[in-house]
Amino acid sequence: MQFNFEYMLNLFPILFKYLGTTMQMALIGVVFALILAIGLAVVRTFKVPVLNQFAMVFISFFRGTPLLVQLFLLYYGLPRVFPILINMDAFTASVIGLTLHFAAYKAESIRAAIMAVDKSQLEAALSTGMTTSQAMRRIVLPQAARIATPSLMNYFIDMIKSTSLAFTLGVTEIMAKTQMEASSSFYFFESYLAVALIYWGVVMIFTQLQVYLERYLNKAY
Repeated sequence: MQFNFEYMLNLFPILFKYLGTTMQMALIGVVFALILAIGLAVVRTFKVPVLNQFAMVFISFFRGTPLLVQLFLLYYGLPRVFPILINMDAFTASVIGLTLHFAAYKAESIRAAIMAVDKSQLEAALSTGMTTSQAMRRIVLPQAARIATPSLMNYFIDMIKSTSLAFTLGVTEIMAKTQMEASSSFYFFESYLAVALIYWGVVMIFTQLQVYLERYLNKAY
C-alpha cells in the first residue's frame, strides 16, 4: 500500500476536534499537580513530622511505577476497594492519574529549587518579624519559581504527551480518535504520522513559550 498523502491531510481537521480534550486534561492536570507539588516540596523541605514520611512514600511510589499502571490501578482497581469511586469516569481518572504522577516529579524539582535559594534570605526575612509562611510566600518561593521554571515546563510538555495513555481507559482524545481512524481505514502510517505531527506542533508552541517565559523571568530577576 502506497503512502496516501491526501488521506493524511484530510485527517488533520478530524483529529484537531479532539485536541481540545487532550489539552483540557493536560491543563487541569498541570494546575492541580503544581498545587500538590508545592505542598509536598514544603513538607519535604521542612521535614514536617508524619507528613514528611507520607510525602516520601508518595513520591517514591509515583516516581517508581509506570504511569500506565497507575492509571489502571486508579480506574479499575480503586473502585473495588472504595465503592464511592465506582462512578468515576475515565476522563476524571486520567486527570487524577496525571496529577498524582507529575506532582511527584514536580515536588522534587521544586524542593531542589527551594534548597538552591540562599538560607540567609529566609533567616533575614524571619528576623524582620515575618512568619515562616510569609517568608516562604514572599521571599523564597518567588525565587524558587524562577529556578524551577525550566524543569516544570518540561514536565508540562511531558504531561501533554502522556495524555495519549488516557485512550487506554476509554477517553476519546486525539490518540483514541487516531486509533479508530487507523483501524477503520488501515492507513496506519498516515494516521500515526498525522497525530505525531500534531503533538510535535503543540510541543513546539509550548517550547517557544518556555523560552519567552525564561527570558522574562531572567529580566525580572
